[in-house]
Amino acid sequence: MSLLTETDSLFFSRSGLERSRLERQVGEALRGADDGEIFLEYRQSEALGWDDGRLKSASFDTSQGFGLRSVAGEAAGYAHSSELSEEAVGRAAEAVAAVHRGRGGTLDLAPAGTNARLYSDDNPISALPFEQKVKLLEEIDAYARARDPRVRQVSVSLAGSWQAVQIIRPDGERRADIRPLVRLNVSVVMEENGRMESGSHGSGGRFAYESLIEPAHWQASVAEAIRQAEVNLGSVDAPAGEMPVLLGPGWPGILLHEAIGHGLEGDFNRKKTSAFAGLMGQRVAAPGVTVVDDGTIADRRGSLTVDDEGTPSQRTVLIEDGILTGYMQDRQNARLMGMQPTGNGRRQSYAHIPMPRMTNTVMLAGDREPEELLRSMKRGLYAVNFGGGQVDITSGKFTFSCTEAYLVEDGKIGPAVKGATLIGNGPDVLTKVTGIGNDMALDPGIGTCGKDGQGVPVGVGQPSLLVSAITVGGTAA
Repeated sequence: MSLLTETDSLFFSRSGLERSRLERQVGEALRGADDGEIFLEYRQSEALGWDDGRLKSASFDTSQGFGLRSVAGEAAGYAHSSELSEEAVGRAAEAVAAVHRGRGGTLDLAPAGTNARLYSDDNPISALPFEQKVKLLEEIDAYARARDPRVRQVSVSLAGSWQAVQIIRPDGERRADIRPLVRLNVSVVMEENGRMESGSHGSGGRFAYESLIEPAHWQASVAEAIRQAEVNLGSVDAPAGEMPVLLGPGWPGILLHEAIGHGLEGDFNRKKTSAFAGLMGQRVAAPGVTVVDDGTIADRRGSLTVDDEGTPSQRTVLIEDGILTGYMQDRQNARLMGMQPTGNGRRQSYAHIPMPRMTNTVMLAGDREPEELLRSMKRGLYAVNFGGGQVDITSGKFTFSCTEAYLVEDGKIGPAVKGATLIGNGPDVLTKVTGIGNDMALDPGIGTCGKDGQGVPVGVGQPSLLVSAITVGGTAA
C-alpha cells in the first residue's frame, strides 16, 4: 500500500473531509502566493518512566490537526487547528491570505516525488502490549541492581511515537510519510565510600520496539550506564586552561551539530546572522574536514523519507576538505538565496511553521588511527561524552559540559576528570583540527535539537578528532 493511500484513510475516510474539496480549498486559499501547503498530521505517542523500583509515570496521547502556510517573498502566514474540517480550513485560509493578497506571485514548482522508504511504517506503540513494556522496565531495574551492589538508584524510560503526515500543495501535488520513533534510556546512581555518581546510556531510532527489548541490547545499555558511573566514582577535578583536546567518535558529534551545524542552516546565512555567512567556496576548516547532513540513512533518528514540505531527503555536503560548499535549505530560504531546497524543511508538529533544520549531521572519517592521535598528545584532554551545551549562532561561540573525560599525559590516558567544560568558537575550532580518525561512528539514536522553540529528532556522528587547542573550564584549584 502506498503512503498516500495509507494516510488518506487517516485524514479523509475517518475525519469526513472530502479530499477533492480540500484540494480546491487549498488551491483557492493560496492563489497568488509564491509557495505554501497544508500539512496534515496524525500522531500517537507514549512514554513510560520507571524510578525507585516502580512505575512512576505512564502517558499516552493522540493528536491530529493541520497547518496552512502561505509564503510571499520573505513573509509567511501560518494558521493551524486541531479540528480537521472544511470550516476550520476556511478560517485558516482567511488568516494566511493577508501575506499574499493582491501580489500575484508565481507558484514555486512542487518538490520531486520519491519512491524511497527509509524506515518501516509499522506502529511501534500498538505492536507491544502495555504490560510487556512495564515488565521490561522492571526487568532492567532488577538486572542493573544485581549487576553491581554499588547501584543505589535505577531510572529507566521507554518512549515511542507514530506520526503520519500528508502535504497538499495549491497545485494539487501531494506527498506523504509515516514515521515511527522509539527510544530507551537507562540511568544509574552508584555509591562508593560515601561518594555518589551517575551514569546513563540511551538508544533509539525509526523502528519498532523489538530491537530495543532484545536482552543483549538493553543489557549492553545497563553495562554502559554502570561503566560511566564507575568512571565518575574515580574522577578527579578537571584542569583549566587552553590545551589540546581529543574528541571521541559518535556522540561527541553533538559539538559539531551545535557549534557548526546551526551556522550552516539557510535562514541564518540568508539573514547574514551566521558566522559562515558570505563564505561559500572559501576555506572554513582544516584540510581533510568534510561535513555532511544526510537524511537518507535507513532507520536513523534524524532521517526522513520526505521533509515537512514534501521535499525528499538527501545527502548534502556542507564542508568538503575544509571548503564551505553548501547550506541546509528549506524551500523559502532556498528560493530567496537562489539555491535548491535540500530536504531540510522541518517542523515539530502541525502547530509549527517549517524552517531549515538538521537531520543527521556527520563529519566523515579520516585516515589516522585513534591510538596514533592519542600518542601525539603531550598533555591534554580526551573527551568521550558530552552533556548539555550552548552556542551563539552569530559568533559561533560555544560552551559544552563533558560527562566523561580523561586527562592525557605523554600520550597515555590518565584519570577521569569531573566538571570539565569546553569553551570555544565553532569556526575557529574547525581550523584547529590536526588529526581525523578512521573510526567514524554515529550516535546511538538519542538526539533532539531545539531551535526557535521547536524540537525535532536528529542524529550526529564523527570520528575521533584531535583539536590543537580548546579552552577547558575546570574545577581544579
